[in-house]
Amino acid sequence: MPYAHITGWGMAAPEAVLTNDDISKMVETSDTWIRERTGIRERRIARDSDLTSTLGVEASIKALKVANLRPTELGLIICATSTPDYMFPATACLIQDQLGATKAGAFDLMAACSGFIYALNMAAQAIRSGSIKSALVVGSETLSRYVNWKDRNTCILFGDGAGAFVLQGSEKPGGVLSAVMHSDGSGGDLLTLPVGGSRYSATRSASQNGRQYIEMDGKEVFRFATRVMASATQEALDAAGLTVDDIQWIVPHQANIRIIEAAARGLKLPMDRFVVNLDRYGNTSTASIPIAMVESLEKGQIKPGDKIVMVGFGGGLTWGALAAEWTGPIPSKGHVRPEQYRALGRVRSIVRRALRFIEGLLYRREL
Repeated sequence: MPYAHITGWGMAAPEAVLTNDDISKMVETSDTWIRERTGIRERRIARDSDLTSTLGVEASIKALKVANLRPTELGLIICATSTPDYMFPATACLIQDQLGATKAGAFDLMAACSGFIYALNMAAQAIRSGSIKSALVVGSETLSRYVNWKDRNTCILFGDGAGAFVLQGSEKPGGVLSAVMHSDGSGGDLLTLPVGGSRYSATRSASQNGRQYIEMDGKEVFRFATRVMASATQEALDAAGLTVDDIQWIVPHQANIRIIEAAARGLKLPMDRFVVNLDRYGNTSTASIPIAMVESLEKGQIKPGDKIVMVGFGGGLTWGALAAEWTGPIPSKGHVRPEQYRALGRVRSIVRRALRFIEGLLYRREL
């Protein structure tokens, strides 16, 4: 049975920065108030041209380049997101098309902020089963488009961005060691985006009454998160046969510094064992863990051989954790430039549309 290794990584963030001082001009708050309660100083905000799919593609190209893997070698693409470009087609399919990943199946996974861990586990299991050899997992969000900028409780929290991992199968031990996933739908109303599904479609009156924005019971979500972050981490460690002393890093969902500090106390670990960058990005939901990972790797904090745990929670309610032994890229011959495949992907997409049009004409003629 092959092991599923994380061999490539990349991130993308919009250029526009929204600081706490900027927000203080919109609602009654201050930089000090926000930092003391959340740890956030600023967040990135998508421009009109920044889409969940385009941010995902940018992060994916970087991940493929690190892995030295061609898009055409991918067997699966999973996009974890709460803000897809459309209800359908899947944002993963848009990413697949723009990359030119012609041999990959593609689908979206919706588990709110826990989605990236869920998706990593799904991809790893597909590789371990032998059904595919490589996968691309993307966490991408444009949450700012669903924020009520008059609601002080939520507008201070969320930002936009994307992160991506490439997973590849190898007979070498390591990679993803264990994962746990949990849910509790009885708390679904604690963190929700009501409008957009079939219950409150965008065409119904609810969209005119403020229900098109993120809604959150902050106190209850905080209580839930502080309880499950440490327990999920311990579960993943137990499943992998590890203890907290065996791991070098914990990479938590970047939602609130006080939640991360509570997890540290629960695990009896110092904060310097936790990867934290929420001060500069805020809560980017499914993108927060891979963005934090990429920055840590670029700083040289996470090294080959390190054992890490990724842990998150989110609406649903959902939570989960994944333990992995970091190995890095698999040595391979040649040099791949995935950005070239993006250009080829555009050409291929145009050609396929033309072929479908011609096939349609021929089919109608046969009828």
